Amino acid sequence: VQLVESGGGSVQAGGSMRLSCAVSGYATSDYCMAWFRQPPGKERKGVAALSVNGANTAYAASVKGRFTISRDNAKNTLYLRMNSLKPEDTAMYYCAADTRGGCTSGRTYYPYRGQGTQVTVS
Repeated sequence: VQLVESGGGSVQAGGSMRLSCAVSGYATSDYCMAWFRQPPGKERKGVAALSVNGANTAYAASVKGRFTISRDNAKNTLYLRMNSLKPEDTAMYYCAADTRGGCTSGRTYYPYRGQGTQVTVS
């Protein structure tokens, strides 16, 4: 199982960015998936989660209404669309998955996660 994030970079406050998480070794339709982030020098924080069947999403209060989690099962890829970015969104962003379910917007530890992609908002 491998998860590889991409799409991070630097953006001005108010801008948008889309992160991608390419998955190999399993089908995205079989796992619940999530994004969490870790600002420099701070603890991890959950961002968003997607249920196994893709019908349910959940977001941290700090990003609700600005971020959208989605997936494309045909491409085996998870996405995080981020709008109206703020400096406090600056962090390393990680995608994650769990075969047993239980993905939530507050959870930050998963059996599978990627190496992360840096997002910097100035």
